[in-house]
Amino acid sequence: MKLGRLIGWAALGTVLVVEAAWVPSAPAHGDPAQPDDFGQRIERLLADQAEKWFGFGRPLARPSDDTDYVAREAAGANDRVRLAKGLKARFVARNVGKLGDQISFWPNAYHYTHVIVCNEGGRAGTTPGGNGGMNPSVQRVNVKTGQVDTILHGLTRCDPVRTTAWGTVIVGEEDGSGRIYEIIDPLHTTEQWVADRATGDVRDGVDSATASANVVQRPLLGKLAYEGLAVLPSGVVLSGDELGPSNGTPGGSIYKFVPASPHTGGPISDLSDSPLAAGDLYALQVAAGSNFGQGHERGLGFWVGPVSTDDTRNSAWGLEATGFYRPEDMDIDLGYLGDGVKALWTNTNNEGGRNFADVLSLTDTDPTHPDSRPEVQRFLEGDERANSFDNIAVQPGTNNVYVVEDHPFGEIWACLPDGDDHDLQTDGCVSMLSVVDPEAEPTGFIFDGSGRRAFLHIQHGEDPAALADFGTNPVDGKTDDLLMITGFGGFGGYGHGHDGHGHP
Repeated sequence: MKLGRLIGWAALGTVLVVEAAWVPSAPAHGDPAQPDDFGQRIERLLADQAEKWFGFGRPLARPSDDTDYVAREAAGANDRVRLAKGLKARFVARNVGKLGDQISFWPNAYHYTHVIVCNEGGRAGTTPGGNGGMNPSVQRVNVKTGQVDTILHGLTRCDPVRTTAWGTVIVGEEDGSGRIYEIIDPLHTTEQWVADRATGDVRDGVDSATASANVVQRPLLGKLAYEGLAVLPSGVVLSGDELGPSNGTPGGSIYKFVPASPHTGGPISDLSDSPLAAGDLYALQVAAGSNFGQGHERGLGFWVGPVSTDDTRNSAWGLEATGFYRPEDMDIDLGYLGDGVKALWTNTNNEGGRNFADVLSLTDTDPTHPDSRPEVQRFLEGDERANSFDNIAVQPGTNNVYVVEDHPFGEIWACLPDGDDHDLQTDGCVSMLSVVDPEAEPTGFIFDGSGRRAFLHIQHGEDPAALADFGTNPVDGKTDDLLMITGFGGFGGYGHGHDGHGHP
């Protein structure tokens, strides 16, 4: 019997999270000291076969704790994280500007020379001319040399970053007034500056009076706290508003931008030719006919709108868009073979209220049209150990889904796709990484096109003076570590047709 089917029937429709420390040896029948628990046997089976199903050895039996601590200044790369057996870490750079977050490859996930990263710090610092917004917001890192250069200053809480099929980079701000910005020629676009976020005034240098030709704000995608983005080759953009419900408000919605002129292939040479320059924005309403609202968060739905691009949240709520509990990162399901696209996104939810977290899927069979019928289903439900989900990445070559916790000593969970069993959820998860720094969290986790190498930031960790760098962070010199994780095996290499965000 296929392992996925065996696991699915064992769980009876629930998700199995493998934690080897909890799993006893198979007991003798009737031994009262070791209860005969079939679910634990299946968990043990998946942990024992991690090499086969995940391409690494024994998963982590527990998250890190204070006994694993090594001071950042003295730590090697493998001291910054605990890893499943067979995986190794190395530093790419130790001086990414503080609060390094999501990561994308340039020029693509197969033949990249650089990664482009967002820095999640708020707009801060004073320019030499006495203006605001000196904080580094978008940086590029040479993967071979570790050289860090700032592309753009002056955003607030830059979080998502994606490389597009038309040869640009888009970034978003995780703030209630957040906007999307598009960058062309990111290897030769350096020290640009956002003079005014409200008006989208971007200059070609810090304190410069000249408008930038290489960076532009894209207000038509809405005003949201951006976290998750799925950017399709057509220019359709799926996005999530990182907002929880409060005092009866619905929480963050999921949006779809439909370009007026879908992209048909090839790089552009001018930002005016981007498919993001014109189009309409719609919000997701999960509904069965007239049945929508609280409690109706999965199933078939509609795209309602167009919604306002200046008062996006209130406009979406006025159209009865569905709210979710802090929608976070989003990635393309590489194993989906149907029409259109299937995206996975995380909801952090509220660990303190024992609403741990979940991963949902969104299938849209005709994404370039606003009258398509999207469908939402649950892929993973969190628990007391696996919770506060943030980033998500689908691994090329296996279609395994990696889910990252926003949590002290946070872990990264490797999850099998849904197999041929009767449910719609992952067939099982194991822990492959836990951060050691008690002040930090793992973030930005992403695979390159081979599926054998992953990158991540150790965000807001310790700030020893020896690792300060006022060149990469002119506000206060604080820095974060960018790591590469290697050792993933057990499957084919390049040539799977997609990169880490579903781009061909």
